Amino acid sequence: MPHAKPWWRHLAVAATLLLGSLCAWAQAPVQPVPALTGHVVDGTGTLSAAQHEALEAQLAALQTSQGSQVVVLMVPTTAPEDIAAYANRVANQWKIGRRDVGDGVLVLVAKDDRKMRIEVAKALEGAIPDISAARIIDGTLQPRFRAGDFAGGLQAAATQLGALIAREPLPEPSAAPAGRSPRRAKASEVGLPGCG
Repeated sequence: MPHAKPWWRHLAVAATLLLGSLCAWAQAPVQPVPALTGHVVDGTGTLSAAQHEALEAQLAALQTSQGSQVVVLMVPTTAPEDIAAYANRVANQWKIGRRDVGDGVLVLVAKDDRKMRIEVAKALEGAIPDISAARIIDGTLQPRFRAGDFAGGLQAAATQLGALIAREPLPEPSAAPAGRSPRRAKASEVGLPGCG
């Protein structure tokens, strides 16, 4: 009768395989941060040229009138990172807003993941607290995305963000040089059950 292998050898083999799988997953390359080419960066091809242009014009007008910079980024996925980690990398690389004011906002849509996040630079934390960002996501973006109206949802969200920013006592647009702001973001994120 052949000698049976001790149970711990089976356990050791299983643990080694599991550890190898986890290490391979942990080393999966992260999504690259796309170049900041304008107020709207659509890496999903969701917006038509006209929709992209209209949203770009709306956000550029907001920046001209109020000084704060709002940027929309649409990506298919943020995997293997969660949306918070990816948004943080994007925000740190792009440094949205005025350098001396810190008044940038990043609206991130991970379309295939059905996730969204609004990151707010330090100077706007009072104007756009997490609860306000969540309301914009839940009440404006999410319902329109479910209906397939991505452009309309983003335009309505931009209008709401602009109204909140307008209430904050920030320097006039010409009072601080335009540029990139060092920032530490507050953020709100919500899953999008039916956005894809």
